[in-house]
Amino acid sequence: MSTSNSKGEYKIIPVVTDYIKPGEPYDPIIHQASKYLEDGDFLVISETPIAISQGRIVDEQNIKPSIAAVLLADVWSRYIWGYILGPLFGIKSRTVGNLKKLPKEARNHKQLILDYYGLKHALKPASEAGVDLSNVPGTSVCLLPEDPEGVVEDISSKIRSHYRKEVTVMIVDTDVTYQFRGTKLTSIPMAMPGIKKDLGILAYLLGRIGTVKGPTPLAASRSENIDKIIKIAKMAEDYQKERDTSMETVYDMKETFHENITGVTIEMLESVEHTPAVIVRER
Repeated sequence: MSTSNSKGEYKIIPVVTDYIKPGEPYDPIIHQASKYLEDGDFLVISETPIAISQGRIVDEQNIKPSIAAVLLADVWSRYIWGYILGPLFGIKSRTVGNLKKLPKEARNHKQLILDYYGLKHALKPASEAGVDLSNVPGTSVCLLPEDPEGVVEDISSKIRSHYRKEVTVMIVDTDVTYQFRGTKLTSIPMAMPGIKKDLGILAYLLGRIGTVKGPTPLAASRSENIDKIIKIAKMAEDYQKERDTSMETVYDMKETFHENITGVTIEMLESVEHTPAVIVRER
């Protein structure tokens, strides 16, 4: 079932599916979206269900933290950012509070970031390198998707061939794109052309004195002005946040299931409604 929401000159339609488990195809997103798509629409897909479909899952329980990872979690993120830099830079009080209460499992997470993405990403106090802790079971995390450009081309091609619709398919990460002195930049390792990517802690710091543009688009199946792409992505993200079933962060997931995050199972994730994509339509 789908409901729509109007945003001025745009109409937004959620695409609701069951939980897409690791290794399962992302075809249910295409099938459900096809019921509502019209020529010219933007199909905006969250990066996490695509990455989960690709099996981009790592169990952090199997990771042994180094001394560097312990210092990054216990000293740098928890104390220096939680008590000094976080309040100094005006970070959200909820984020500061969560940093002060970082569990020991954060050490494993910092080690994973060091192993996969390097120090410049591990120095971010939270949301490092676009790695997602929500919408995955237990102690697992989800890495960024592989080849997002290939994925949007595949999805748009299937929609064109099976449903005869010409749409723009986008994959978007909730990590922020900032603007600083006329330059768009993001901390995460991948982004569309027009956004300086893979800046890690540098983008995060510059963002404190720059402006927030919106979430970070990773790929789009059609060439479009980057400002318009970010605008579409921001509308999709805002709509997702308004939904009762939104689990944008690991803390949202904890509140949804009333369960410690390490106790979340596939069955729990399957028990709630998921909206891996929304359709944005220009009126």
